[in-house]
Amino acid sequence: MLKPSEEQVQIAKNTRFIGKLEGNTKGPTVVFFGGIHGNEPAGVKALEHVFFRLQEIPLEIKGTICGIRGNIPALLQKKRFINADLNRLWTHAQIIEIENKPHETLGPEEMELLDIKHTLTKLLKEQSPPFYFIDFHTTSSKTLPFITINDALINRKFSQQFPVPIILGIEEYLEGPLLSRMNQFGYVSLGFESGQHNEEISITNSISFFWLCLVFAGVLQKETVPNFEGHYKQLSLSAQNNSTFYEVAFRHVLKPDTVFAMLPGFESFQKVEKGMLLAYQDEKEVRAERDTMLFMPLYQEQGAEGFFLISEISKCALAWSVALRRIKFDHLLVYLPGISWEGPKKEALLVNLSVARFFAKSFFHLLGYRSQQKNDVEVVMYNRELTAKNTMYRNEGWYRS
Repeated sequence: MLKPSEEQVQIAKNTRFIGKLEGNTKGPTVVFFGGIHGNEPAGVKALEHVFFRLQEIPLEIKGTICGIRGNIPALLQKKRFINADLNRLWTHAQIIEIENKPHETLGPEEMELLDIKHTLTKLLKEQSPPFYFIDFHTTSSKTLPFITINDALINRKFSQQFPVPIILGIEEYLEGPLLSRMNQFGYVSLGFESGQHNEEISITNSISFFWLCLVFAGVLQKETVPNFEGHYKQLSLSAQNNSTFYEVAFRHVLKPDTVFAMLPGFESFQKVEKGMLLAYQDEKEVRAERDTMLFMPLYQEQGAEGFFLISEISKCALAWSVALRRIKFDHLLVYLPGISWEGPKKEALLVNLSVARFFAKSFFHLLGYRSQQKNDVEVVMYNRELTAKNTMYRNEGWYRS
């Protein structure tokens, strides 16, 4: 693998931009993030590699390509985070709170957030649409490479071009990821988990994903990318020819004072049977409550999720969800008891659990809604379709296919 020199790496590692290239022709803006978690260097190394390669083999670029470092202090210390998880701070309320703090009281991640937010605001103002935001990650356990998305149809359509599994619904279980912030503004945004921390194949998969992403977004022509078919094959083989849609069904939450130990040897996408011993928490056994599939088991000291469980989504359910969203079927729900609009902008539904508990969560998922608990009686259901900037992507090839 062709790599930048050690001197180039040392100069660059304290800077926000890994690279930025603007083509002579107006076109899409694709923004890649690496190292939002400091113990996940594969994305940063992949971006350093490809931007160096783009200087060696100049290609005709349509639009703009940006590579952004995430949590620089944590990357330098090779830790997930210093004081707080940078990928859990991007809620509207937390951002307002951080912006109103005296500068001298800000923690490392809060300062990183403000700088990244400023960088993104400037890019959105200066660069041309359509915009794409891609966040590179790795996991502490072995895994197939996979994509995570907030469940808007534009995210689905763009993601299904890649030969890897696609996970829906994780935003319902995680509060404050950077990509959820970008989804709130309606842009195509997806996370790519390339493999296990510090494995060479995680860098290789991220590099392949980068090239495919630029072609699928229309920044580069497929014919001009060196070994495009090889990159596609690399991801397909790493994913074991699995390009299925899955949905997150459960998250095992860890409190700050919890002592948690996952049993060794588990991997993402591994099938587990009901009753199987998975972990120990505060010296108590944690067993699988049903036949299911394990996802992102925790094998590191930092992290608030012990593991997730996922289930496959049928092609029939995916097709039904597309049809129902296109006719805006959800607008009829407010005529039913226990369901109302959460506010005048009609961006979310307010569901009274004591009245409308006959509605299964999976039904709301079908319509694109994901829930957040408001109190013991009410749940707010947010819909990414209501904010998705469909008109921005309407003329893109992947959107029309």
